[in-house]
Amino acid sequence: MSSCSIENQNPNHPSPLHSTNLWLNNDLPLNHVICTALRRRSLLNNHQQTPPATAATKTLAYDSPKAIVPKDFTSLISDEILIRILSKLPEKSQRNSNSLVSKRWLNLQGRLVRSVRVLDWDFLISGRMFFRFPNVTHVDLVHGTLVCNSSSSSNYGMLVNHEIGSFRIGPDEYLQDDCVLLPVDEVDFGLKVLASVYPNLIRLVVVNCSEIGLLSVAEECLAMQELVLHQCNDNVLVGIAAFLDLKILKLVGVVDGFYKSLVSDRGLTILAQGCKRLVKLELQGCEGGYEGIKAVGECCQMLEELTFCDHRMDEGWLSALSYCVSLRTLKFVSCKGIDRCCELDEHLGFCPMLERLHLERCQLRDKQTVRALFLVCQTVEEVVFKNCWGFNDAIFFDASLCRVKLVSIEGCSRLTTQGLEAVVLSWKELESLKVISCKNIKDDDVTPMLSVLFSDLKDFKWCPGNSSYLSTRLASSNMGKRGAKFFNKFQI
Repeated sequence: MSSCSIENQNPNHPSPLHSTNLWLNNDLPLNHVICTALRRRSLLNNHQQTPPATAATKTLAYDSPKAIVPKDFTSLISDEILIRILSKLPEKSQRNSNSLVSKRWLNLQGRLVRSVRVLDWDFLISGRMFFRFPNVTHVDLVHGTLVCNSSSSSNYGMLVNHEIGSFRIGPDEYLQDDCVLLPVDEVDFGLKVLASVYPNLIRLVVVNCSEIGLLSVAEECLAMQELVLHQCNDNVLVGIAAFLDLKILKLVGVVDGFYKSLVSDRGLTILAQGCKRLVKLELQGCEGGYEGIKAVGECCQMLEELTFCDHRMDEGWLSALSYCVSLRTLKFVSCKGIDRCCELDEHLGFCPMLERLHLERCQLRDKQTVRALFLVCQTVEEVVFKNCWGFNDAIFFDASLCRVKLVSIEGCSRLTTQGLEAVVLSWKELESLKVISCKNIKDDDVTPMLSVLFSDLKDFKWCPGNSSYLSTRLASSNMGKRGAKFFNKFQI
């Protein structure tokens, strides 16, 4: 067996491993090696492009290589490759810092941005937004349309955060007086400019616009999929009917303390006849009644999710839900009531495809109304009750009308263990149960039959009291054990 070492080699006849060993034993930094390679490549290109020079010129060129080395080596990389590299960065904070490297990186990073929230309306009108972010598909214009008085910029008072923006008000001021929206004409002009530059727009959030502005967007942005309209009324919904391929729509009619507009049966009918491909619809602070919901159910045959947030619906509208034959998810959020006047049980009907019913921060004090809701939703398999007021044993008993497989109850303080047991045992197909922060449900009141049911569930979470919920979270974090290990080191 022969060994090969650098010391035993003839310097006049170097071995093939000579350069490799030198590379491995060299302590130069990697960046120095890369710079040397790029320098040689640059010199080679210059040598091929320029005519032969004298010996003095060659000596001068090799003696001062720093004069021809570029300062930014990323300039040798094409824009397409550099964009692909920047797009692989996972953290948003890292992407923002990359835009500070150079103007080129700033422009390339702007090409990767797809969603923009406009805070300054002049940024949109002046055209700077289009040069900075040329490939935007999601735009939120709500914050940019807010014009606050000089008093709102002061440092005193109370800061109020809301979906449409943040406001600072004094002790003797009201939000309606302190905050003003841009005129409708200016908002429509901004929508026209926006649509002309971004024809591939997919999602748009806007406030205080008219049907003229929406029609200009519908003509240019044929790929529009999602639309959120604040301060919407029946006249504005005429423009929504032009979005033939719209999938997701959110209408905000009334926001207490900010603005108030009217969405009635007329507007819902116009909406239903125009947007027949809707998959998800959310009505916040909207009025209307039986005729409007019926029109939505008959025309929007693809509607799968319907959400009511703080609704102002007329009496008797609940029975119109039976016309939503493809509805799979029904949500009620921050509703003071469901339906104040319900018809007889045989005239209510039901949603044949409904699978999920969510009730969050709703007042459920009317037993007749809640019973009518469960009859309409008798096919649901998943029921969620979260922070609902008036939700007691008598109200929960009507939930036995449904064939539930998954149930979650959180923050319902009036429900007791006996009321929970009476309903849960009637659900023969129950697979999942979650009870969180319900102070009247006690561990000591659990019966043997209920314990057997718990053991047969596929998914089970039991934290009825605030103390037990906190102790469970502390146990999972091992917080109580760390101190003992620390002080054991100092025992004598």
